[in-house]
Amino acid sequence: MASQGLRAFGYGFSAVILGATLSARHVGALRAGLLLALVIAGSAIASLVVGAVADRLGRRRCYALFYTALAVAGVVVALHPPLLVLGALGLTGTLSTDTVDNGAATTLEQVMLAREDAGTAHAYGWYNAAGSLAGAFGALATAGAGRLLPHAANRPFLFLILVPVGVGGVLIALRLSPGVEAAVDTPRRAHARRHRSPVVRDLATLFALDAGGGGLVTTSFLSYYLAERYHASLSEVGVLFFALSIVQTGAVLLAPVVARRLGLVPTMVFTHLPSNALLVLVAFAPHFPAAAALLIARTTLSQMDVPTRQALVMTITRPEERSDAAALTNAARYAVRPVGPVIAGTLQGFSIGAPLVVAGVVKGAYDVALWTWARRTRLVTSARHRPGPTDPSEGPGE
Repeated sequence: MASQGLRAFGYGFSAVILGATLSARHVGALRAGLLLALVIAGSAIASLVVGAVADRLGRRRCYALFYTALAVAGVVVALHPPLLVLGALGLTGTLSTDTVDNGAATTLEQVMLAREDAGTAHAYGWYNAAGSLAGAFGALATAGAGRLLPHAANRPFLFLILVPVGVGGVLIALRLSPGVEAAVDTPRRAHARRHRSPVVRDLATLFALDAGGGGLVTTSFLSYYLAERYHASLSEVGVLFFALSIVQTGAVLLAPVVARRLGLVPTMVFTHLPSNALLVLVAFAPHFPAAAALLIARTTLSQMDVPTRQALVMTITRPEERSDAAALTNAARYAVRPVGPVIAGTLQGFSIGAPLVVAGVVKGAYDVALWTWARRTRLVTSARHRPGPTDPSEGPGE
């Protein structure tokens, strides 16, 4: 959780700076979308790689290697490289377009926390709250940078914030106990890697639909959109994303409480669907304060599905499947997201707010599809009040 918070602070700062920097460098909407697409694609690639090798090479070792690469990425971006180099760096999975990433580190953390959660979403609630709160202060730091440094968006040395984040992450990785490692490989584990559960494949497909819509409205895109549409300053955008992250912190902490009463899937659907209607309304906001208010209202509901989604994946899978399941579902979310910024840039040729409308419609369709699938598989009732296993030797909790 400390590692998640540390990384979220760095990404909360750098994701906002990245979008503002592209706007300050007069990068067109389509080229900006392509660059952000490469960053998102890198997260998907890194997640799949980690899912394939971490249990054999060691989760702590892979964790430390990721943070080492993160520190290197901070140095490279600080040198103000050409856009081509930025795109290549994005493919490594060390940058993020959002405050909280869903790449290699998240895949490892999700699996390592599975034993602590027992299918309640409680541990994942606190885990995501740590990321949201730290990301809030990362976003607030961009507002401070905007006030203290004239033309802060044109100062790439600010990305050096990722260097201490990377060093701190390595130190935390080295302190993790052997209990976070996978159990000794068995024929059952090898079989699980070769034959994925149909439920996991179904969830990966559904999550990909949701992420396809989310890819249209990443943090970096919203930073770019607010600067272009309302001429919002870096300080104003930084304060807004600070507020969004604070609201998100409360939402992910409340999610396990709601899930205990309603179940994991109902909590995901009944909070996520109205949030997407609010997202559509943002496109029609006449000025920055109205857009900010709608985004805050939307975040109040939209983030409750994050800890519940993570708990659901870990609860319905056996321990030997969890690394692969986490990697597949996280990668599925990020595999489709690279298309989002490109489509967003294209849609802005018709209307600058069009990506928000399309994102809301696509994500709403995901909610309906998830609910239909869950009722068909009887997951709506089986995922309620039944904690999953806490011991790796146990089977799935549901």
